[in-house]
Amino acid sequence: MKYEHIKYEVAEGVAIITLNRPEKLNAFDNKMLKEWHDAISSADKDDEVRVIVLTGEGRGFCAGMDVGDEAGGVGVLRSQDTVSSRRKSLRDSVHHIPRALIQLEKPYIAAVNGAAVGAGMDMASMADIRFASEKARFGMAYVRMGLVPGDGGAYTLPRIVGVAKALELIWTGKLFDAQEALEIGYVSAVYAPDELLDRTKDFASELANGPATAIQLSKKLVYRSLEMPFDDHLDFAQMAMTIAQSTEDAKEGPLAFLEKREPNFKGH
Repeated sequence: MKYEHIKYEVAEGVAIITLNRPEKLNAFDNKMLKEWHDAISSADKDDEVRVIVLTGEGRGFCAGMDVGDEAGGVGVLRSQDTVSSRRKSLRDSVHHIPRALIQLEKPYIAAVNGAAVGAGMDMASMADIRFASEKARFGMAYVRMGLVPGDGGAYTLPRIVGVAKALELIWTGKLFDAQEALEIGYVSAVYAPDELLDRTKDFASELANGPATAIQLSKKLVYRSLEMPFDDHLDFAQMAMTIAQSTEDAKEGPLAFLEKREPNFKGH
């Protein structure tokens, strides 16, 4: 697929998806969503890619849905359609992104360079880890439009900041800055704007050079365990450990430790 509303590049095991509608603060339309989904799928299938980074072009990360398109009845919600015809509008458009990410075992990291508002904050919340620029701003702005979080934010946000804080942010729709995001545990670190992407790439490269199977199984183990009893978690952990033990990386790790050197993981 030829990309116009995103950029996609791969280097040294790290795929970078850059939302590329800077004149709209990277608000998404259906074209961007299709390209974004295709890039996630491509990275997932590419054995050379071990980590995926999401960021935005220009001064915005993602302003959510394109409000102009929505007001004109041609956006994601198809607001001028009948209720019966638009009840699947999210499923057939923006929900392709979270559904793809549910299946994604590779680390998915957001480098939030600017405003992440409404559905844009939902998109940041779908990342496993978030790093932010000092200029980043966040807000669950749905309530200001008389809407509810439609892209998974009511599911992901409470798991990041807790139920009470998530409800506060959803009910008020207030904007908050990167420092508050750090204080409530929404982001892992805040960097100067010109350092954000480099520091995120450094972290991604560290993961890309690690034992890929163990990292991916650990991600699956954490997310699945949020929805299962502890005894089931232990059974799942045993299965994951059995797979991890069978890899070449599981032999390299102890050998490197005994030889007092850094391990040379191959990802298999």
